[in-house]
Amino acid sequence: MYKVYGDYNSGNCYKVKLMLSLLGCEYQWVPVDILNGETQTPAFLEKNPNGKIPVLELSDGTCLWESNAILNFLADGSAYLPAEPRLRTQVLQWQFFEQYSHEPAIAVARFIQFYLGLPEERLHEYRSLQKSGYRALAVMEQQLKRTPFLVGDHFSIADITLYAYTHVAHQGGFDLTPYPGIQQWLERVKEQPGYVGMLD
Repeated sequence: MYKVYGDYNSGNCYKVKLMLSLLGCEYQWVPVDILNGETQTPAFLEKNPNGKIPVLELSDGTCLWESNAILNFLADGSAYLPAEPRLRTQVLQWQFFEQYSHEPAIAVARFIQFYLGLPEERLHEYRSLQKSGYRALAVMEQQLKRTPFLVGDHFSIADITLYAYTHVAHQGGFDLTPYPGIQQWLERVKEQPGYVGMLD
């Protein structure tokens, strides 16, 4: 059985939780408190020397880390990761976009507001993240006005990757009202068989 080391409120951890639920896999969830330094203990650093969650531990003790890498591992051979090279590359394209353009703005703004409570010393950073976050949302909106999912007509791990923080973007101060394509896509993701919410 898989073990998932994570925080229920973390979008990156939620990606793994949602993927496992969609696949119908059994797993054990091991809570990790990032604010109390539990990712920096010697025991945890043996599992992930980078000191971050999530970590997926396999039955043989192998530990996989980085949420999008874990998604690719879990989805391999399933309908959630296309076999055709062009489509698979488009999935990766959106995953790289999430890590370089979307997550650094939306997830960090959410961390500052939701986890830290908007401390005065990070207000300037928080406000600067709004511009780049909205830019990332506009890129998604452009695609989702054309296709029901990020890679055409079929739900994939590209959607899981970007759903995780987009569906809680309001917790980072982002208003999704101007993005009808994204709003409709969020509902389509919820309709997937096996869907589970972040805190379910």
